[in-house]
Amino acid sequence: MNQVVLALEDVTKRFGTVLAADRITLEVGPEFFALLGPSGSGKTTMLRIVAGLEVPDSGRVLIGGQDVTRLPPYRRRLGMVFQDFLLFPHKTVAENILFPLRMQGANAEAKATNLRWVMDLVRLSGLEERYPHQLSGGQKQRVALARGLVSRPTLLLLDEPLANLDRELRKEMEVEVRRFQIELGIPFLYVTHNQEEALIMSDRMAVMRSGRLEQVGRKLDLYHHPQTPFVASFLGETNALRGRVIGIADGLAELDCSGSPARGKAHSGLIKGSAATLFIKSEKVELVAPGTQGAVPGLLRDAIFKGAYMNFLVDVDGQGELVVSAPPHGDFPSHGAPTALRWASESADVFPAE
Repeated sequence: MNQVVLALEDVTKRFGTVLAADRITLEVGPEFFALLGPSGSGKTTMLRIVAGLEVPDSGRVLIGGQDVTRLPPYRRRLGMVFQDFLLFPHKTVAENILFPLRMQGANAEAKATNLRWVMDLVRLSGLEERYPHQLSGGQKQRVALARGLVSRPTLLLLDEPLANLDRELRKEMEVEVRRFQIELGIPFLYVTHNQEEALIMSDRMAVMRSGRLEQVGRKLDLYHHPQTPFVASFLGETNALRGRVIGIADGLAELDCSGSPARGKAHSGLIKGSAATLFIKSEKVELVAPGTQGAVPGLLRDAIFKGAYMNFLVDVDGQGELVVSAPPHGDFPSHGAPTALRWASESADVFPAE
């Protein structure tokens, strides 16, 4: 990353006994960066610290190389888009969008120029005089995005902005929001608990848990090469098999999983004889004939049609239900029939049990 626009240096924040941010250090360039994590992981706290709505107990926030840790929000040159559109119902589209420029004291020419630019960008030209109640959900979201962008901010912060949209509209807006970032070339810091959104839109991402950054990097690296058990289990549809380590060689670990051998990439901390967990994505598992060497036996419980693929639910003795995702064609065992699961060892990850 050649240019750092946002830097967090050793940022810590407590709310009573809760450690919401635990010595967070992070750099974001002119990219689409997603901050992903479950509820309570600290991601919204981090966004509020960047925005200036919360002050960290320690550490620094730098935007464009300037220390803004103690600056109020209006002096940070940021745009913000919230989960709830927060549009003024008594103001027109144009008035809602221009609100940040009015608060900054921009002159009439600047407001007119920026309004034309941002209305074209979000494809709302011609709707300037409408009121929020006259807009669809997607149009309201575009107005909220336009309001965040109209002042041409150094950085745009987005706090779960698509959470209140229906599925089809959300899919459309995922493409649109990414397009805005690509066209503008400024950083978007996007907070979400929805891994699908993060994987679709981001260039890089960070996974948060209990106030800490579990892993930071390019989204495909996090998806295919998790460095912690939490990231392995959190991203994608992941199967977890529990067992004991019976061997470690050539970077691979072999587990005894309820009497069946299972192999995957060995991560640090594994000891022969110790408890461990193997994580494998559902799309990296295949159904094979019972008795296939090196495969884990099971019984097919159900097959769920998902359009482009099917989810096969397989009961594995001592492990519960595992999921296999595969194209909806070919000969598959009937419900209740014995089957077996197989995967490439390099596609799985083995971590010490937590």
